[in-house]
Amino acid sequence: MAEVQLSSFIESLRPSDEDVRKQLDYGYSWDGQAAILFEIRPQWNDSSKTLKVEFAKLRYVKSNKTWKLYWLRGSRKWEAYEPLPESTNLQELLTDIKNDEYACFFG
Repeated sequence: MAEVQLSSFIESLRPSDEDVRKQLDYGYSWDGQAAILFEIRPQWNDSSKTLKVEFAKLRYVKSNKTWKLYWLRGSRKWEAYEPLPESTNLQELLTDIKNDEYACFFG
């Protein structure tokens, strides 16, 4: 269920134009407990290389059935997202990422 929600969310972020996707796209990794969301773009000084720039992390805590949301600081350290660092509803956290009220995920 979670992977379906994550896949659908990432698909909603992806540009519809294939040419734009060559310059900016979105993806995620999922290991069954944690998801990392990232931008996919060419390296600025070598377009033959592709970068995956992480911007959000969602971790499922099985013991209390809670999702925790983190954003990646400039220091490259994950920090709990405020004001809603956790929820039992994954979709609620995905909506917070998309709305990005505090410019933590999309600048």
